[in-house]
Amino acid sequence: MADPWEECMDYAVTLARRAGEVVREALKNEVNVMIKSSPADLVTVTDQKVEKMLLSFIKEKYPSHSFIGEESVAAGEKSVLTDNPTWIIDPIDGTTNFVHRFPFVAVSIGFVVNKEMEFGVVYSCVEDKMYTGRRGRGAFCNGQKLQVSRQEDVTKALLVTELGSSRTPETVRTVLANMEKGDRSI
Repeated sequence: MADPWEECMDYAVTLARRAGEVVREALKNEVNVMIKSSPADLVTVTDQKVEKMLLSFIKEKYPSHSFIGEESVAAGEKSVLTDNPTWIIDPIDGTTNFVHRFPFVAVSIGFVVNKEMEFGVVYSCVEDKMYTGRRGRGAFCNGQKLQVSRQEDVTKALLVTELGSSRTPETVRTVLANMEKGDRSI
């Protein structure tokens, strides 16, 4: 049986590369920064431009599919996940890095059907690394299969987390205090 979502994943890879070009070009220019919900939750004109571009291409090729975009939702659009094929997009994953010209930014595209993730694409624009993953098929970086660590002792593993837009000094202090006590959960 043919894979019904392979074409969508290939298209997501193409779109991520195209969006990555826009992001790399924008890194050369002045960045216009706006605050969304807090000083730690930023948006740029490039975030909005890339999301609109991706939405336009997706709607043109797949008019019956749904779309959830980080910037659209932040601007007040409803975020409703249905059983319909749905593209979930963060046009610049790492906006704070982008604003400060740190090279760790990505275009992130997820694809969900029947409320289950089918695939994800994360394109690290500056590094030119394309991460892809398919449900039941593994994850890859530039076509090379990725392996998980064999480390079983979580105290010896590196854990990285995003505190989201709630990076208040109190939240950070609480997380650090809990880590010092050996509690590595948030």
